[in-house]
Amino acid sequence: MRADSSILMKAPLEQVFETAADLSLWPKILPHYRWIQFLEQSKTKNVVRMAARRKWIPVQWTSEQEVDRERKEVRFHHLKAFTKGMRVVWTFTPVKEGIEVKIHHELDPTIPFIGKFIAERIIGQFFISYIANQTLHHMKRYVELRYGA
Repeated sequence: MRADSSILMKAPLEQVFETAADLSLWPKILPHYRWIQFLEQSKTKNVVRMAARRKWIPVQWTSEQEVDRERKEVRFHHLKAFTKGMRVVWTFTPVKEGIEVKIHHELDPTIPFIGKFIAERIIGQFFISYIANQTLHHMKRYVELRYGA
């Protein structure tokens, strides 16, 4: 299962990147995020329990986050729940109009009864793509209002 989402943000690269990397900020600026609990925390690596909503449906997962400031990437590795094993990479590419922010999700289901249909349609399209697109749209609104070019 692969899912890609992207958006153009009109704000400086450093502010866009740092906003995406700062998980403590997410529940404050992303209304579909219910909470984030830090289990382990450092400047470049965190283990977190995250909880969001897909409309009225609550979802949560545990993930390791790695912040690579040199490569301008934020990476996640899901450690628990139906998305266990999923790899997520956020990239930030300067383009003429602003910063192109992409989120790439990749999952080879490790739970035996989750087949391709469930992984692609239910996990990928219904949950992941919806939540990722909400995240990008709300983050865009926040960074452009706060740091907009």
